[in-house]
Amino acid sequence: MKVVYPICCGVDVHKTFLVATLITSQGIIPHYSKKRFSTFNKSILQFKQWLIDNNCYDVCMESTGKYYVPVYNLLEDTIRVIVANPKWVKAVKGNKDDKKDSKWIG
Repeated sequence: MKVVYPICCGVDVHKTFLVATLITSQGIIPHYSKKRFSTFNKSILQFKQWLIDNNCYDVCMESTGKYYVPVYNLLEDTIRVIVANPKWVKAVKGNKDDKKDSKWIG
């Protein structure tokens, strides 16, 4: 797969939590770091700081329901956020879980 962003993050947002996969690529092999955060404002701000600490300013998430809105609102002043239509972000075939979803979105 072609590397478009050398450092980016895919986010799978749910009602009470989000799963983030930070993807960094130096060379051919990408490195994945996964982390789970609550969707309370304090935790979303911790997520934002985690992104900044890892020099990540590009995030992609699905526009599923209304749960992505608070995350978007707290990130948008510093982070470039792409909100993707779920129809464009095809689900991972096979065993599906939140970590795989966030990795695929990234």
